[in-house]
Amino acid sequence: MTPPSLSAAFDRQLDLLSRRLQILPDKPQETPAATLRVLWHLAAGQALSVEAAEAVPLAELDTASADRLDALIEQRASGVPLAHLSGRQRFMGLDMLAGKEALIPRHETELLGETGIGLLREVIAAGVAAPRVMDICTGSGNLALALAHHVPTARVFASDLSEEAVALAGRNAVHLGLNDRVQFRAGDLLEPFNEAGFHASVDVMLCNPPYISSGKVDTLPEEIGAFEPRLAFDGGPLGVRILQRLIREAPLYLRPGAWLAFEVGLGQGPAVLKRLIASGGFAAQRAVNDARGEMRVIVAQRA
Repeated sequence: MTPPSLSAAFDRQLDLLSRRLQILPDKPQETPAATLRVLWHLAAGQALSVEAAEAVPLAELDTASADRLDALIEQRASGVPLAHLSGRQRFMGLDMLAGKEALIPRHETELLGETGIGLLREVIAAGVAAPRVMDICTGSGNLALALAHHVPTARVFASDLSEEAVALAGRNAVHLGLNDRVQFRAGDLLEPFNEAGFHASVDVMLCNPPYISSGKVDTLPEEIGAFEPRLAFDGGPLGVRILQRLIREAPLYLRPGAWLAFEVGLGQGPAVLKRLIASGGFAAQRAVNDARGEMRVIVAQRA
């Protein structure tokens, strides 16, 4: 049972934080109460994700810890992302390391992860015991590591243009105990795997690319634009530059009958799907909608 004095202190801080905190649509779980719990634990010396913090009782704070909490609340209220303060973000049940080196994993991208897991299970059911997976634009490694965790027989290879992101992904692999099952490489899109051993060998390829148009990147909320890497958002003048390259270059790496799945921005799906069909490299395509009925993932099977 929470002591009355602790409960009163929490409520006072919650009232102050609620007046100042802006909750972004892509981080709905970061309510004032959830945010304060994370910061409270952090002030007490424990780095936890939002979900993990909910399950751990709050501790009484001494004077030094209370001062740390005040400073953390000020940083969060000024726009510093919660995941950058805690260094933690949960994705598909895994508490991952988060930092300024890469995009903070979003809950919305779990739809792509779940799609990838479903495709891998189809491949395994068809007789491929150890399917080869590629995760392109891996960022912090969240998709690659989630697939390795949930599909233990998968052999996972991932890449990102940012060497800083790849370094964070590598730390995540060690943090989660998956560093012997996932290989990360730095380079431009698929170029890190442009060697004979990877051509026509991949069973499932995933990509969560930058898909915001260059002009709109500068209008992102400060919490995103000022703290997360522009490279993770900027998809070129129309937002689909990386997707166009992916559609064009992926068939070289996919075996016949293999799968490509990628995330698209709101409203981009129909046009991208049309381009995918016109490319001629894929025999079948389908869209995956989110809970609101928005097309957010496109799946295609290599011809």
